[in-house]
Amino acid sequence: MTRLDESTTERLMRHVDGSMALAQKLFDDLAERTADGGGVTRASYGEGEQLAHDMFAAMAREIGLEVSDDPAGNGYYTLPGKERQAPRVITGSHLDSVPKGGNFDGAAGVVAGLAAAAAIKDAGIVPPQDIAVMAVRSEECSSWFTGDHGGHLGSRAALGLMKPAELETAIHLGSGMPLGRQMKEFGLRPGQLFDRPPSLSRDTVKAYIELHIEQGPVLDAAELPVGVVTGIRGNARARAARCLGEYTHSGAVPQHQRHDAVLASAELLLALEADAQSVLDGGGDIVFAAGKFYTDADLHSLSKVPGEARFTLDIRSLDRQTLDRLSVHAASQAAAIGRRRGVRFELGAFSFSEPTAMHPAHTQCLRDGCRRLSIDAMDIASGGGHDAQEFERCGIPASMIFVRNANGSHNADESMEMEDFAKGTRLLAWMLAAAL
Repeated sequence: MTRLDESTTERLMRHVDGSMALAQKLFDDLAERTADGGGVTRASYGEGEQLAHDMFAAMAREIGLEVSDDPAGNGYYTLPGKERQAPRVITGSHLDSVPKGGNFDGAAGVVAGLAAAAAIKDAGIVPPQDIAVMAVRSEECSSWFTGDHGGHLGSRAALGLMKPAELETAIHLGSGMPLGRQMKEFGLRPGQLFDRPPSLSRDTVKAYIELHIEQGPVLDAAELPVGVVTGIRGNARARAARCLGEYTHSGAVPQHQRHDAVLASAELLLALEADAQSVLDGGGDIVFAAGKFYTDADLHSLSKVPGEARFTLDIRSLDRQTLDRLSVHAASQAAAIGRRRGVRFELGAFSFSEPTAMHPAHTQCLRDGCRRLSIDAMDIASGGGHDAQEFERCGIPASMIFVRNANGSHNADESMEMEDFAKGTRLLAWMLAAAL
């Protein structure tokens, strides 16, 4: 890895700061043109996402970048480097959103890529190899597609990870059409995904780096503008768990004779909370939630002891052994609580997503860049999934930069200060210009 000298670095940083006007315009235009009831809606393989891709391609042409796409509709905005046949460096993120979501989730990474590319070009720096800003399709596909699919549709399609069956089994919630037909509606070429080599591979891509807003409060609480992502948590999920007890009269049956499904389920969740805290106390990484918890609306009543409770479990960690241990412990805790309270738990089989560590050398390079550029930052884990994990899983070195966001993600109140965004883009431009 090479490094820019001090004078070149200073010149690049001035041009990054100058590119913030372009970034602000993109954010403002995107918010205005995809506004939906206070938030924004850019449906995966839908009109909002397509509008965003058209906007960004037009801006890339104005900047003087080469514009292309792949059969899945991912956009590439390329700044030529010295060795055009060498594996390229890619930066970017997605342009779709959840329904009535925020303007920065995903889009910030593409805006930062364009701003960084413009700054590198205007500073007169020719990178060692091509730099491509990638506008990824359908990262938020879980909000827009039902049926059988593996998520992260755009990046997985580009990397050759999509299965042909997904074109039929992933069904768009807006149109009711299968993925392949939905893609064709927007002039894309799904039939070409499987009759040729993948658009991206470790032979053609040197590295991938993604800037993204943080989706939690960690940076805000630490009063830091930037985070260096060390890894993306995997998960163990019980998607349709339930506890079966006995419906009885809530006033007539003595407490010790009840088989209360809600109290038993609550005890299980508190036991899991204690397990998670023990992991944290030991220096491990863990978060968990029961995102759904409910009784049967047709049977429950103010005057009944609940005889059934349904819930989900979402356990996340950077360590696969922690996921395995907590999922096994959940089952053993459920069995013990069931025996004691006279109820039966049916957790079902846990589904697993593997944790993904970001590339250690590139993560260290980001830390070095923060020190050199005087950017206050911290190491941070990503609790949500990102396209970066698909690149790393394919053997392409991947890294991520988080930018502070006070109000969480997937909501209309996402809050990113442009001063923080500028610092993240400075770090990104420095990495792209010569560090990768």
